[in-house]
Amino acid sequence: MIHKISPKLKATIRTLARVKDASMSLQDIPEKTVNAVLKDLASALKKNNESILRANRRDCRSMSVENPMYDRLLLTKERIDDIARDLDTVGGLSSPAGRIVEKRDLPNGLHLEKKIVPFGVIAIVYEARPNVTVDVFSLCFKSRNACVLKGGSEAYHTNTALVRLIHAILKNHGIDPFVIYLLSPDRSVLRTVLQAETCVDLVIPRGGQSLISFVKKNATVPVIETGAGIVHTYIDKSAEIAKAAAIIENEKTRRPSVCNALDTLLVHQTVLPHFSQILAPLAAKKVRIFADQKSYRIIKQTYPRSLLHRAKPKHFGTEFLSLALSIKTVASLKEALDHIQIYSSRHSEAVIAEDKIVQESFLRLVDAAAVYVNASTAFTDGAQFGLGAEIGISTQKLHARGPMALFELTTYKWLIRGNGHIRP
Repeated sequence: MIHKISPKLKATIRTLARVKDASMSLQDIPEKTVNAVLKDLASALKKNNESILRANRRDCRSMSVENPMYDRLLLTKERIDDIARDLDTVGGLSSPAGRIVEKRDLPNGLHLEKKIVPFGVIAIVYEARPNVTVDVFSLCFKSRNACVLKGGSEAYHTNTALVRLIHAILKNHGIDPFVIYLLSPDRSVLRTVLQAETCVDLVIPRGGQSLISFVKKNATVPVIETGAGIVHTYIDKSAEIAKAAAIIENEKTRRPSVCNALDTLLVHQTVLPHFSQILAPLAAKKVRIFADQKSYRIIKQTYPRSLLHRAKPKHFGTEFLSLALSIKTVASLKEALDHIQIYSSRHSEAVIAEDKIVQESFLRLVDAAAVYVNASTAFTDGAQFGLGAEIGISTQKLHARGPMALFELTTYKWLIRGNGHIRP
């Protein structure tokens, strides 16, 4: 039991109670108003992009360009336009909140309905990803949840600018701005949020393993884990080489700092003679490779020596978040599946193969939130799945798995109507 609470923590508790109250008011806001807020916010983001970019530059100056998180922190006009486009998409979706998904009458005359309802208050703990600020608000607001944001200190100025803009739009529509609240960057308040069981209904961490572990260890509020993405792709002996080269380049180099980027390439030993074609695009983009003994002997013949290293055990099961990957040679599909079973974080896994038996075996036997055949793992994304945006990629199995969007931010309750019924 805590006997002494600092004034700062007392203020946090009072604020969380305000957010809880505000979450109740969301239940009576018409869908038309919700959509108008999201539309106005999308327009405001584009109109105010310079002030947002100015705040973002202030944050970026405090981080090295070499830091893997820099790309996540960085905003550009194009990225702001993408965020605005996702807002418009979410606004055009149908909210699951309030939907009746089941109705039935019991033999005793009771009428049952199963109704989709929001969680209430969702706390999101994340690092240098200012786009998450807007994504979280749009999905929570559309699904009638209030949100508490604990962003990383490295993105505080950008997040503050974004939340200030959101508050202005909410006030224009007569909506309590406490439906979204940005906590201070002071980490001491985080534990309070994680244990605020009367005010917070769910916590979702987005970030590195240390952040996720801290949240899981200290939270008494329910947690949905959006884990690290240790991503594998297996190139089968039946793979089309040109297809494999294009897919590998995309999932490794498109945005190497995100969780759906490739980390380990598993290659059937019969494919090794074709490695110069598969890896040529990676060499052009200066991807560092940590190769096992069998693949190293082949790769060194054509790949730049300065970018090629011998793999060590630590390079398997590593989320690189940069232009780097490990390569493991296998003799069969089973060996590839065994490797994935040991090292996978259950995020996204892919197979490149033309053999239908291999394809179906991979789909059936790989335990991950998203499993691909002949496609880049870069598609593991709420917007790409047609969900508008995402809260994160859940790697657990309870309640939600994969990209979490509107439906995953709801639960349900039973409504029972009777007429003086009593149980015998």
